[in-house]
Amino acid sequence: MAAAERRHTGERRATPAAYAVAVRVLVIGSGAREHALALAASHDPAVTALGCAPGNAGTAALAEAVGVDLTEVSDIAAAALRWKADLVVIGPEVPLVAGAADAVRKAGIACFGPSAQAARIEGSKSFAKEVMAAAEVPTARSEVVDNPAHLDAALGRFGPTWVVKDDGLAAGKGVVVTDDVEHARKHALMLLDGGHPVVLESFLDGPEASLFCLVDGRTVVPLLPAQDFKRVGDGDTGPNTGGMGAYAPLPWAPPGLVGDVVSTVVQPVVDELAARGTPFSGLLYAGLALTTQGPQVIEFNCRFGDPETQAVLALLRTPIAGLLHATATGSLADHPPLEWADGAAVTVVIAADGYPGRPRTGDVISGSEAEGVLHAGTRRRDDGAVVSSGGRVLSVVGTGDDLAAAREQAYERVAKVHLPGAHHRTDIALRAVRGEIALPTG
Repeated sequence: MAAAERRHTGERRATPAAYAVAVRVLVIGSGAREHALALAASHDPAVTALGCAPGNAGTAALAEAVGVDLTEVSDIAAAALRWKADLVVIGPEVPLVAGAADAVRKAGIACFGPSAQAARIEGSKSFAKEVMAAAEVPTARSEVVDNPAHLDAALGRFGPTWVVKDDGLAAGKGVVVTDDVEHARKHALMLLDGGHPVVLESFLDGPEASLFCLVDGRTVVPLLPAQDFKRVGDGDTGPNTGGMGAYAPLPWAPPGLVGDVVSTVVQPVVDELAARGTPFSGLLYAGLALTTQGPQVIEFNCRFGDPETQAVLALLRTPIAGLLHATATGSLADHPPLEWADGAAVTVVIAADGYPGRPRTGDVISGSEAEGVLHAGTRRRDDGAVVSSGGRVLSVVGTGDDLAAAREQAYERVAKVHLPGAHHRTDIALRAVRGEIALPTG
């Protein structure tokens, strides 16, 4: 059966005999990313039991809900021990930066996710810049400002356009990109007044891309490149969000992009972290701008990105348990090559009224149990109704033989979901389908 046919029927190949593994898999988190990971694991015959801690209304249909406090790393490790997990897959960045993977490994359980020291590659943008400089990785010129008295002089050394970032974790909403210096100044002062150092960066031209790479400390295995959409409104308007949609792969990407990024960006950073005694194990996400000077790093994340994961995993045909277990146990180099479905996948995020500000919650959702609908901010009420419980409520995924077909299916599925006051972007992957994305020329 062809890869594209496997995609449409949902058929998954068994784990290759060369890498058979039987595991109880516990996925940590409650978003659509975790729903996508759990869904992939549920199709893997090597998974003997599947749990999601704490999960959501969607993951409850395919995985055992496990109670956990995501803010307490010791509770995550304790939950994994109670549940007798063989492999723990940590989705969100906050517990990773806090040291959840360290606690799980200390408890004697294989864990997919970096140590707290390695997770600083996302937890501190200034640390990431330091590592990139040592590894000679191409990235934007930057400056850290930790005192309001130094802000105006620093702003004068940048822009236009100005890029202002929170140095720490901000759930995708701590960045402002603007041609208005007063807007940049206001955002920077808000961060500084809250006790957050600010990173100013030079603006990088060119389209953006995301590349996920599995890393076991030394070996790097890239996944399909993707592109996400951070702004809340069509045409990339409005404030930044955690992500309003994504698609994979990139029909406009230059030949050899993935290999180029691995050799010039990801592998040097992995080698630098290993040389520092803090090897990275898990998913290293490179957010890139494809500039006139070639790929340059916008940011690194220490985990699967959301919503790109929902699109990328929809195309992965390699059983996921053995793949993540090999990553967690340092044997990625021995794993068979990855298999992918032909075609493309598109993810559209349905957000609650008020998002990315304070979202309205508690509204009843209809159509949320249909094929291709992944849950994020949802819960099941005592009367059985599925209701909204967060800002990004659902991710709706479509697949097809090409990007246009995947996009069509995604929006057909979006139309069948109803959430009062909800909003979504109508232009996810549209410019790529129209052939309007081009690399800048020097």
